[in-house]
Amino acid sequence: MSLYSYFRISKPSARKVPAGEGDAAYKRLRTRTFWGVTVAYTLYYVCRMTLGVVKQPLIDGGFLTAGQLGIIGSAFYFVYAVGKFVNGFIADYCNIRRFMAVGIGISALVNLLLGLLGLLNGPLGFGSVLLLITFSVLWGVNGWVQSMGSPPGTISLSRWFPLKRRGTMYSIFSSTPQLGKSVSMIMTGFIVAAAGWQWGFLAAAAAGVMGLAVSLVFIADTPESEGLPSVQELSGEPVQELDREPTRKLQKWVFSHPGIWVIAISTAFLYITQHAVSDWGVLFLQKQKAFSLERATQVIGLAEIFGVAGNLVAGWLSDVVFRGNRVRPVVISGVLAVLSLSGFLLLGGGFGLNMLFVAVFSFSFSVVFCIVAGLMALDFVPRKATGAALGIVGISSYAAAGLQSMVSGFLIGGNSTGDLYNFTPVSVFWIVACFMAFSLPVIGWKYLKK
Repeated sequence: MSLYSYFRISKPSARKVPAGEGDAAYKRLRTRTFWGVTVAYTLYYVCRMTLGVVKQPLIDGGFLTAGQLGIIGSAFYFVYAVGKFVNGFIADYCNIRRFMAVGIGISALVNLLLGLLGLLNGPLGFGSVLLLITFSVLWGVNGWVQSMGSPPGTISLSRWFPLKRRGTMYSIFSSTPQLGKSVSMIMTGFIVAAAGWQWGFLAAAAAGVMGLAVSLVFIADTPESEGLPSVQELSGEPVQELDREPTRKLQKWVFSHPGIWVIAISTAFLYITQHAVSDWGVLFLQKQKAFSLERATQVIGLAEIFGVAGNLVAGWLSDVVFRGNRVRPVVISGVLAVLSLSGFLLLGGGFGLNMLFVAVFSFSFSVVFCIVAGLMALDFVPRKATGAALGIVGISSYAAAGLQSMVSGFLIGGNSTGDLYNFTPVSVFWIVACFMAFSLPVIGWKYLKK
């Protein structure tokens, strides 16, 4: 079997579900697929967040410097950016079950190899240059396969849910990054503190194997592949003219739409801010505020739960409270995000105050993220070109995340003894990015409404 045959979208099943059983089968498969992609993508994030937890042990052990870790992180994000673009366009044509399973399976393998490399480093004594090259290559590979997670997850919403329910379901699905980060920070942080950074990678590999199993068991590709009619027929939704167009033509239409580029630039600043906190927050608390590894990971990890809540209420705030107005919740939440991030970075305080700052930031920032990077795009993107829109936004956002990783690493500076760290310049960089993230879509809203 060729790769094309393995990954291409499933053909309609010759065996049809009896008419009287169609509605029950549709709801059962739709629910199973939704929770399958949600759990699998949560575990995707466990496999990508390991490096953010183990930075301090790697620095303290003299294995790598903050600058080198910034290079490794940027390798992930730059490869992820290209992969998000390419895989976004490809996924529109693919079997989402197989596509998602292969990505998390290889991600688990990468984490396994890095964990084994760490265990072998003791007796073999690899040099820092060799570790830098090996980590960069393997983490870059992880970046590519990680880009195979979001497109099939979002496309599943288009294939299985009518338009009137996609906003609500997207709000739930888009909470998976925060949930995955929370699980990773707390679980991996505990394991690393107890057994060493090598076992953090091995634990992430085990989580990836679980994600592989969930993908293969629970996700269904399309209603038609399960012997059901299309989602439009099942839900009574009228077929739009754009839905009759070929996928390739719709992808070109999305590419030329000015609104998608406003979203792409805005999301780039969103990702700079989001990954600044998740990638460097633990190190910041340890070096700037003298937190232990366990306390630092608890602050960053537990606060991510508030990000889940922010995602869950974003659709409700936009659709119900503000009656479809996307701008007002973005402005209010954006101002709260800037203020709370500034308090976290510029003020002192103990565990409770820093938890409060990060919790408010995580909640308000997630509202902005969900509306700008998700709901605004879904407002005008045709169902058959969802992956293309994700690809365009993805290459912009993760190129920015890669730039953030490299710039932040060198702005922070430092060495293996913990001296010469300076978080003031990088704090200004992160706060400005947070401001731009919510102000640009407000200014460009006229283009989005077209």
